[in-house]
Amino acid sequence: MRIASTFFQENRNEFINRLPEGTAVFIFAGDTRPMSQDDDYRFLPDRNFYYLTGLDFPGGKLIITRKDQESSVKLFAPVKDDFRERWHGRISSFEELAERSGLSTDDILPEGDFEDNKYEIVNGGYVLAYDGTSVADATRAFASEKDVTLDIGEILTRMRMVKREPEISCIREAAVITEAALEEMKAQIRVGSDEVSIFAPLEYGMVKRGSLIPAFATITAIDGNAFYLHHSIPDGEDGPKVKIGSQIQIDVGARCNGYCADISRVYFVGGKSGDDDKRFLLLELIRKLRREAFEYIKPGVTFVTLNEHMWEIVGKWLTLNGLAPKEPSTEDIREYYWHNTSHHLGLDVHDISLRELPFEKGNCLAVEPGVYIPEWNVGFRIEDDVLVTEDGCELLSSGIDSDDSIVVEPS
Repeated sequence: MRIASTFFQENRNEFINRLPEGTAVFIFAGDTRPMSQDDDYRFLPDRNFYYLTGLDFPGGKLIITRKDQESSVKLFAPVKDDFRERWHGRISSFEELAERSGLSTDDILPEGDFEDNKYEIVNGGYVLAYDGTSVADATRAFASEKDVTLDIGEILTRMRMVKREPEISCIREAAVITEAALEEMKAQIRVGSDEVSIFAPLEYGMVKRGSLIPAFATITAIDGNAFYLHHSIPDGEDGPKVKIGSQIQIDVGARCNGYCADISRVYFVGGKSGDDDKRFLLLELIRKLRREAFEYIKPGVTFVTLNEHMWEIVGKWLTLNGLAPKEPSTEDIREYYWHNTSHHLGLDVHDISLRELPFEKGNCLAVEPGVYIPEWNVGFRIEDDVLVTEDGCELLSSGIDSDDSIVVEPS
């Protein structure tokens, strides 16, 4: 699936409408980062550059101006060059860039023309603006070079926080890809497996479905490694092995047209070992937290009130299980509830947002209540993705919540 060029046209038009009069904005795609002397890491464009163009080539530059009720958009891109393509890969023609972005070919200029156009704009009486949310080195260099002080990052942040149908569809599809990879991986779990042998089929499952760059570094954590929340480098033969009674924490997400899924699953190897199997005791709590969160999320709720609602439930449970005093403090609860319940989701897995704002229709969130109890050697989260609707929320991922999805009986 591909997002229609009209989506990016509409984004540009809305962005221009929100710009202050007399503004010139410089937005940079960013450049590749070297992995060695003769190779680079896979390239991901600056997310706002992509949001406004739908394009993902390195070195791209965008100048958007609004003045005297007139506006313009100029994109600077590499021209086709047989010798350059021979060594570095195919370069899209200006006609192809226009088709994907919705720009006119007249609005696309050779990258070598950027400096002259920049000089003209800088000296043209505009208020110069940059995107303060960008991680591109070129953005910081431009802001520093010209002493640019107008940051339009909040405009784009507010726009990106409210997802439109093409974005929602991409997040749904990214979740489908992720869960298909999870299902294939689950069938490969064996007693004696290490984290690498779990990691590999997950990565392959996403790549073969078109997600070449995951939403974030895939986490496969066996037993005690789940207490390292971002255990993103899987252990091999020298690390923990799957055994009967293990818990396996997975946190993984595919991309679709740049949009991310973020899904966590826990797998118990072997069924319940007895009434005191702490894995299943904690599972009951996590399931309750998930149900409560999905029912609680709606327009007007904030991350703060959502966390407080989760803490209240966890506090009572900790007291009941002898892990906290009768009236636990927030500090008592945070000893076991380590991370926030939710975050925005979109072109980044932790998408840019103004976290203090109440939820509104169109927000996409990852919801991940997690409790970690070192005394029990048990701790995990289960995470799904949701869309905030007019009066609640709906799942974008499956939200599978049955014992069949948790317990693995290895052959």
